[in-house]
Amino acid sequence: MPEIDFKSFPLWMNLLILVVGGLVVWAAGFKLSRLADTISLRTGMSRVIAGALLLGGATSLPEIVTTMTAGALGNAPLAVNNLFGGVAMQLAVLAVIDFWSVRDGPLTFFSPDPVLLLAGVLLVLQVALAIVAIAAGDVAVVAHLGFWPVLLVGIYGMSLYYLDRFNTRETWDAVRLPERPQEAGAQDDPEHVETSEEQQHTNKGDGASLAWLSAVFALNCLLVLLGGGVVTASADALSAQTGIGSGFIGATLVAVTTSLPEISTTAGAVRLGAYTMAIANIFGTNTLEIALLLPADLAYRDGPVMNAVDNSALLMGGLSIVMTALYLWGLLERRDRSLWRMGVDSWWVMLTYLAGLGVLYSQSGGAG
Repeated sequence: MPEIDFKSFPLWMNLLILVVGGLVVWAAGFKLSRLADTISLRTGMSRVIAGALLLGGATSLPEIVTTMTAGALGNAPLAVNNLFGGVAMQLAVLAVIDFWSVRDGPLTFFSPDPVLLLAGVLLVLQVALAIVAIAAGDVAVVAHLGFWPVLLVGIYGMSLYYLDRFNTRETWDAVRLPERPQEAGAQDDPEHVETSEEQQHTNKGDGASLAWLSAVFALNCLLVLLGGGVVTASADALSAQTGIGSGFIGATLVAVTTSLPEISTTAGAVRLGAYTMAIANIFGTNTLEIALLLPADLAYRDGPVMNAVDNSALLMGGLSIVMTALYLWGLLERRDRSLWRMGVDSWWVMLTYLAGLGVLYSQSGGAG
């Protein structure tokens, strides 16, 4: 929102604006996740494609608007680090949810679907290519639009295709599944959860037409866009007022705020016992996050955005790869053992994330 000078507001007011904007994003994003599921059921869309495009796109609206707003403000580190920081932060959220949920075993042990392995590998591919793009530099292909963001969007489309195709193949089968009590078995079974959710959402939507659901969906999208724009503008002002680097602000405050819809959606899936859905939501959304470098590049007018970011983007990108690899390790090993209510992989992910934030802050010296 460039027409309003947020830097003229006092520090406490920008902090208040950030919190209020975050609450708007949380409320509207939570509603969007439910509406997206209902609309997908009404239209008969594939669950994989609907989840990746409709739900993933809806919950990623805050990242879209904050990234484009930061790009329009000419703040490339804030725009890019919001995306890289969001990937790392959402992986850390899985560790928190692993601790928070009531379950006799790690989250990765209760997620035997092999499609998660492919989703994790494709996420690593996306982030690694983005790191290569930053390190190698970019060249403008059309006006100020760079080559790498276009390629990353193409990789994202390829990922959706192979994830959808993978579900029709039986190349991997989980042999040792978690043992569940008879009463809880039906509730925890992913197929039962999906059927139960479908019935609930179908019943809730019986009195509403598809046109009405789409209108309410669009209204909540607008609220997310407005809230996300306010969050970014206030974060940009906070960076200048506090002397903290915009790269650090983007990787922490903005990343947390814009990831609120994904957090609520993931927590809800775990509460329902849909553990595979929870991990798939994070992996799939994170893949989309990297593809959002394209709108960031479109909004940034001073040349390819990949040429204007600093080393903090490389750090957060590398951190995201390490954290994803740790969860892939956990999914492959599927160790049925928890340590203080969390899986060993989740502990390593959380410690890696905290260490990465410490390094990021020390590199920036607490200042831009």
